[in-house]
Amino acid sequence: MLERGEVANSWRRERWDSLRLLTPNWQSRLPGHGYQGPDPDGYMTMGEVIEFIERFAAVSRAPIRTSTSVTSVRFAEDGYQVRTNRGEIRCPAVVIASGACNQPTVPRFNDAVPANVEQLTPFDYRDPAQLPDGGVFVVGASATGVQLAAELRRSGRPVVLSVGEHVRLPRTYRGRDVLWWMDASGVWDQRHHEVDDLTRARRLPSPQLVGTPERSTLDLNALAAIGVELVGRWSAVRDGRALLSGGLRNVLSLADLKMERLLDTFDEWARTEGREAEVGPPERFAPTRVPESGRLQIDLRSGEIRTVLWATGYRPDYGWLDVPVVDPKGHLNHDGGVVDSPGLYALGLPMLRRRRSTFIHGVEDDAREVVDHLTRHLAVRS
Repeated sequence: MLERGEVANSWRRERWDSLRLLTPNWQSRLPGHGYQGPDPDGYMTMGEVIEFIERFAAVSRAPIRTSTSVTSVRFAEDGYQVRTNRGEIRCPAVVIASGACNQPTVPRFNDAVPANVEQLTPFDYRDPAQLPDGGVFVVGASATGVQLAAELRRSGRPVVLSVGEHVRLPRTYRGRDVLWWMDASGVWDQRHHEVDDLTRARRLPSPQLVGTPERSTLDLNALAAIGVELVGRWSAVRDGRALLSGGLRNVLSLADLKMERLLDTFDEWARTEGREAEVGPPERFAPTRVPESGRLQIDLRSGEIRTVLWATGYRPDYGWLDVPVVDPKGHLNHDGGVVDSPGLYALGLPMLRRRRSTFIHGVEDDAREVVDHLTRHLAVRS
């Protein structure tokens, strides 16, 4: 196993200080290793996540080579040639487990943002104190964007949040964590070949959730209640002005509709499986409130906005992969983790084989199936 930094490197180096897992502690499990602490319904801090992964690495005795950066993977006569900063490895098979969040994505028009406005991504951000005084424009309203918008607003800063497509979810539903419902009802077990539009499913933004001791819901209504200004999707920069979409109402309505459909799915499951007695009564939530006079542009030269924080998603980095298996948008061509090159595999990508593939507890079943295919591939070679 090759790791470019330390064990749990991404959690150490590429997360902000206050971040907690979105999944409850009882869902943090790896083969033979689960949460053993006093708060199974809580959410791990970054320090606890690092400790959890370190402990698993020690218990499993994983043969990890740390501080080993892969610079190239290419075909070789006996399989693949893997070049690293610490030498070369020849192997018949390679499993790519570098994840889908190696690089933040930033719109190309960021070059047109005036120089007086500082620009950051979540990889750069640690806490509000590092930002210059003044307003912050958070771009993106998935899990990262809503969490950072809330933290920055509570620090006393004016915050504008640019909202595009998003997934709205309550933190708890009928007395249980919403991710309990995803797990128990089987939604998370939906297989990749059962999805009508797999490409779209793999590109869906992360749900608007936050892990807090209070188990609070952090949706756009909650943000508006603390003074965050909601605007439409940022589409361009012209003459120093951010141009914003006028379709915010439709975006909010669609997210509300999809949430209601998911809650209907949970209710139907509880009825048909005879589980109603162990949960609370059905709930419905107020529609997302549309701003009365949403702005369509913001003058970035006026001094109102001092910082832009791009929470516009992430992308994988396959710049080191010298095998023609990456599509024009930078994503691996694979079928359930079996990459379009014999002996090349992937794990930890969105909806690799199931909807829960990218969560800590979701990788085990995927790994077993991928390794089974890998084992059969090696057996044919021998």
